[in-house]
Amino acid sequence: MEKKQFKAESKRLLELMINSIYTHREIFLRELISNSSDAIDKIYYKALTDDSLTFNKDDYYIKIASDKENRLLKIYDTGIGMTKEELENNLGVIASSGSLKFKEENEIKDGHDIIGQFGVGFYSAFLVADTVTVISKAFGSDKAYKWESKGVDGYTIEECEKNYVGTEIILKIKENTEDENFDKYLEEYMLRSIIKKYSDFIRYPIKMDVTTKKLKEGSKEEYEDYIEEETINSMVPIWKKNKQELTKEDYENFYAEKHYGFDKPIKHIHLSVDGMIRYNAILFIPEKTPFDFYTKEYEKGLELYSSGVMIMEKCSDLLPDYFGFVKGIVDSEDLSLNISREILQHDRQLKLIAKNIKNKIKNELKNILKNEREKYEEFYKSFGRQLKYGVYSDFGSNKEVLQDLLMFYSSKEKKMVTLDEYVSRMPEDQKYIYYAAGESIERIEKLPQTELVLDKGYEILYFTDDIDEFAIRMLMNYKGKEFKSVSSGDIGIDIDENENSSSVDEQENKELFEYMKETLSDKVKVVRASKRLKNHPVCLSNEGDITIEMEKILNSMPNSQGIKADKVLEININHDVFKSLKNAYENDKEKFKLYTDLLYNQALLIEGLTISDPVEFTNNICKIMK
Repeated sequence: MEKKQFKAESKRLLELMINSIYTHREIFLRELISNSSDAIDKIYYKALTDDSLTFNKDDYYIKIASDKENRLLKIYDTGIGMTKEELENNLGVIASSGSLKFKEENEIKDGHDIIGQFGVGFYSAFLVADTVTVISKAFGSDKAYKWESKGVDGYTIEECEKNYVGTEIILKIKENTEDENFDKYLEEYMLRSIIKKYSDFIRYPIKMDVTTKKLKEGSKEEYEDYIEEETINSMVPIWKKNKQELTKEDYENFYAEKHYGFDKPIKHIHLSVDGMIRYNAILFIPEKTPFDFYTKEYEKGLELYSSGVMIMEKCSDLLPDYFGFVKGIVDSEDLSLNISREILQHDRQLKLIAKNIKNKIKNELKNILKNEREKYEEFYKSFGRQLKYGVYSDFGSNKEVLQDLLMFYSSKEKKMVTLDEYVSRMPEDQKYIYYAAGESIERIEKLPQTELVLDKGYEILYFTDDIDEFAIRMLMNYKGKEFKSVSSGDIGIDIDENENSSSVDEQENKELFEYMKETLSDKVKVVRASKRLKNHPVCLSNEGDITIEMEKILNSMPNSQGIKADKVLEININHDVFKSLKNAYENDKEKFKLYTDLLYNQALLIEGLTISDPVEFTNNICKIMK
């Protein structure tokens, strides 16, 4: 029998494909099943135009069979089959796709898309097989032919016997190597797994003989193996079903089946879009964070399908990072894929889908916030941090998308509130959105810096996440109102309005404060009379872009550069402690230095900052107790 050679360019492409195009060997089964599905589709399309042909869907299927002893894997289909010429043209010339040609000739527009359009998927069989045999009998023909190849060396075609129309592909699976276990492609569990992963929603049954156990006849304890034909794939994807026919439980079951999480989703979004690009999608907003969500190991992304065949398990381009918690699938017939289907050939279509998905997620979250407040607050406990990272990242370019989704604890409401709710109840004389940052709500409530703002009746937002201040710096303002830390050097409340600052003229104590600054050296930028303190004797405020809380966070990170905030030591000149300080300044400079050091260290402790010399601090306390 004459061996025919692949054309030179086809031979080079085959070598390239086997070694480079496909990143996972298991893809071969997806490609062969897709080809079988196309072959059945062609019968279906013929029935649409040929009144003499009746298409009974129950007669059409794909079957997978494994023969471990002989290392053979077989894929059967009851599709349209191939003539000798079609075997020559479709399999003898790589990248000459019969499916693509069929689609172009028939201008298929009825929603049944031909999956294989590149003509190379078949050759992925050589990723796992030494020899590939194709036995096919074409619809309307009384002859069958066998095509066989061992790869780049060429192929043979000869007439053979086959009783029914369709195609049988027989793979002689390679022997194991040190680097690869090829035995697994003959194992029932692996075949089932690959089918469920990539081809679960092929529209025709994918059948396989499955080994199960049953009680031996007449026995109550002894089991025996028996073989039963089973349909492995689900066939009809949930995203192509009518939304009105689906229940909440249907979506929750799908969420569980796809192993998206052990929780239940708080919301699902079911999209069917028929515009510039057609696609279906089901998106889930989870209730709980995955255990590895905030680690480098976590991979965001949606499952991407093309005509029901999974192309990518985690397509990160479909989701912005700040919505990386969303789970789900996208299925489109319009994506331009490369020849391996593993990489998108052009990203324009994907960008259109991603933009629409982003807007849908945002709108759904806003609806939950508006109509199901408790549910949103539960969601925010899990993923609010991610939204704030989204505001901070990319130089604040996403702040318009996310700002209305943010929430912070309110000093007035004693619960989480939105920025819109805060601004809507601001008094007319309030210039800024005030916030205080700290490790916990309890600690923030005790901060001396909050006294003046609260006395004015102004609401304070409590920032307890390390990302909060950084995100707000990117946000800058909300509805024209700037954000202001209660620890800022100037909090925007006039001194005239602060009744606590009027009893003593600050100029009178100028030399005292300068001597305190000299005593503390470069530990503080300046010492001055406080405009904000009422009951506390001392506090730290800051000037410049770096706040004290930001200093703590930055210096807790690996490879920190010892960044320091410009600290200001503020003294309450109406407090009894100041009287003792002033008396020491006038009569006992050593005691004054002792008091200065104690007040500074007290201010550090209030902020949760580390005292440089705890032993010295405790000794100084002992000195004043004598």
